Amino acid sequence: AHFEIDGKKLVLEIYQNQSLKKKKAYKDYLFLPFNDQTNGETSYVGGRYLDLRIPEGKTIVIDFNQAYNPLCAYHPSKYSCPIPPEANILNAEIKAGVMFDKNSKNH
Repeated sequence: AHFEIDGKKLVLEIYQNQSLKKKKAYKDYLFLPFNDQTNGETSYVGGRYLDLRIPEGKTIVIDFNQAYNPLCAYHPSKYSCPIPPEANILNAEIKAGVMFDKNSKNH
């Protein structure tokens, strides 16, 4: 996905699970893991995720307000979560979605 935030041209890779797409309920399901400059400060250090759907046209809407933490952010000893790939490290701050105060225990 190619887009612009605050005049910065950015690119993110979006993924589709090849096994899940065989299931009717998930045939258009997409996964977008990303890191940005808020990681470790006001968002989870390991990155955040977005769930998307394949659009009908050539434009996809990426609503960062829907960004969420992986389960390992809350239970690191119970879950192993995928780390966003290097290609999905944004040189921008995404001040949307699930955020937290790094000095707070509630994140």
